[in-house]
Amino acid sequence: MTGLYRPRRAAEWATCAVAVLLVLLGLPLLIMGAELALLGGSFYYVLAGAAIIAGGVLMLMGSVSGALLYLLAWLLTWPWALWEVGFDGWGLLPRLLGPTLIAVLVVLTIPVLRRAQKTSLVRKGIA
Repeated sequence: MTGLYRPRRAAEWATCAVAVLLVLLGLPLLIMGAELALLGGSFYYVLAGAAIIAGGVLMLMGSVSGALLYLLAWLLTWPWALWEVGFDGWGLLPRLLGPTLIAVLVVLTIPVLRRAQKTSLVRKGIA
């Protein structure tokens, strides 16, 4: 994948919207996470922000690996959140609800990304 893929259908436009959302949400995590890390805080936000941005960019390129990268970051958020606040429901809610809702959206984009990736490979004569 050498560039952004061109959406044609509503599902492809929705996939692009989710990818842009990931990039926009990852930027403040990365930037403010770096500030927090410099103050002696957790590096989680820097790593999560970088993974979320990379996932969004890969999704904009039509790659399923972008969705899988976000889902990996989401999966690793769970043990971090449990380590951070334990099993306190109110403490877990802000750490897990938003990323989980976005994970649902990302999972819904996987079939669209697979189709886009397959179409791209066919055009290049690889598949």
